[in-house]
Amino acid sequence: MYVGVDLGGTKIATALVNDEGVIVKRILASTVADGGSDDVVKGVMETCDALLAGVEKPPLSIGIGVPGTVREDIGMVVFTPNLPLRDVPMADILGKVYNCPVLLGNDANCAALGEVVAGGAKGAKDVVMITLGTGLGGGVIIGGKLRTGLTGAGGELGHMVIFPGGRECGCGRRGCWETYGAATGLKNTALEYMKNNKNSMMWELCRGTTNKLNGKIIFQAYRAKDPAAIFTVSTYIEHLAIGVVNIINMLEPELICVGGGISNAWDCINKPLTEAVEKEKFMRFSKDVPGTKLVRATLGNDAGIIGAAMLGKH
Repeated sequence: MYVGVDLGGTKIATALVNDEGVIVKRILASTVADGGSDDVVKGVMETCDALLAGVEKPPLSIGIGVPGTVREDIGMVVFTPNLPLRDVPMADILGKVYNCPVLLGNDANCAALGEVVAGGAKGAKDVVMITLGTGLGGGVIIGGKLRTGLTGAGGELGHMVIFPGGRECGCGRRGCWETYGAATGLKNTALEYMKNNKNSMMWELCRGTTNKLNGKIIFQAYRAKDPAAIFTVSTYIEHLAIGVVNIINMLEPELICVGGGISNAWDCINKPLTEAVEKEKFMRFSKDVPGTKLVRATLGNDAGIIGAAMLGKH
């Protein structure tokens, strides 16, 4: 058995996962960070202790998906924007306690591995995962293995610039794909259209308070054929397609697996996104060559836990 930990800003999800990527036991706890990194590490260990209570054999490994930058080579959490973790040797700390290999991975990379092992991309060897949530995460798998660069910080697909001088990104650059393709990017695009469309259904659904505007409301209005919502989603898909085409032109994977909260509107984005990509990709002239397929992730929140657990196997 393998232990997978999905470390989040508000929750720590820990699970015991078998060799096939199936969760057999899980623990969920709140993330406590008031005391800094010590509290976070303590919380991870407490969930591992609760998970392993009564388990006869020690785990083959413990894998931890971290919402930030990690140094896989030395087991170091370098930086997490939403947790007080900076230069924390988490693998070394836990390794001494549990006497088994402890591996770290970026949470989006772990989600990618999870989908390849047991989800929407199961069995594929060359896959790029994009997670469309509050941010835009990415994971790259080539030849069945995660490709995370020299130190483990690679695969930050959301921070390729698609509009030089565009929207300001939390990374310090402008025009990053994340600022247009993430859920916050969708919301910002909607706000731009809503300013000049006071009769939009989106105003009604968010009760006139833009603070309540979210992807669910936008797609609800889109399905109801609200003109402003149609413009919003169409523009969003154009922005999303730019990044997807860039990925295909660079890597041409078998699959691009789409997860995150926005993927819940797959019925709205799948067809127009696929059409936009087919019109723009470099290999559009080779009609007889099977191209990269877009598929929806299927594991939901379990993708990161399963992928983290599988770090020790893959």
